Amino acid sequence: MNEFFSVERDARGITGLAHLQLCQPARLNTMSLPFFPALRDTLRSLHDEGRTRVLVISSTGKHFSAGMALDTFAGDSPALDTSTSRARLSFQDMLGRLMDCFTALDEARFPVLCAVQGGCIGGALDLAAACDMRYASADAFFCVQEINIGMAADLGVLQRLQRLLPQGLARELAYTGERLGAERALSLGLVNAVLPDAQALLEHTMKVAQQIATRSPLAIAASKLALNHARDHGTAAALAQMKLLQSAVFDTGEMARAISGWQQKEDADFDPLNPVPSL
Repeated sequence: MNEFFSVERDARGITGLAHLQLCQPARLNTMSLPFFPALRDTLRSLHDEGRTRVLVISSTGKHFSAGMALDTFAGDSPALDTSTSRARLSFQDMLGRLMDCFTALDEARFPVLCAVQGGCIGGALDLAAACDMRYASADAFFCVQEINIGMAADLGVLQRLQRLLPQGLARELAYTGERLGAERALSLGLVNAVLPDAQALLEHTMKVAQQIATRSPLAIAASKLALNHARDHGTAAALAQMKLLQSAVFDTGEMARAISGWQQKEDADFDPLNPVPSL
């Protein structure tokens, strides 16, 4: 537990369903610099334990998150010092580590579902764009806020958003800082569904997550690896990777359990993934 979010394993009594909930509504769930390693370390802990089959990220209050806390940019923070060549070299490493905190969402060996109510602004959109799927309440909106405060967005949204939206629209959002509403986001495929309010949003997202949690965690992890590789490579390279991946994870025992559960119309009993050994 930390001051930024809570984490519940086996949420709602569902094996393998983890729920991470932002819990600073009075601060609009803004992200200060300590938020990022807290998120990264939590994600990697869930990854390494092997028990998590799917993760839902939701929030509290009126807005999902207003992004980076503006006071981060005030004062003389050493992390943001670019006054000399040496400082700029260190800034690059610091920025890379911040990026890595959201890349941990993409690299997790389980799907990550993001439930967005109200504003998903600035750094929050960087976070949402790194998730596998996004769901929204009717009042949700998405905004590349960084351009409105005189900077280019730098935590992954410019790289990921144009894979999730038509490139012209992604550029329009990046250049103007205008809001993209929930219904248009749905029509363009940025979100998978729009629900009437925050409660209905969470219920729907949890229902999808529960369905994922009943599937083979081995097959889910392999599917995510294959999808991510195909997204970032050409078809021939992705097919070549799939041959290696399938030969590594093909498991007839796993398939027998899945088929038996499907035929009997009940959830199969799958083993969790092995923990990642610590060094």
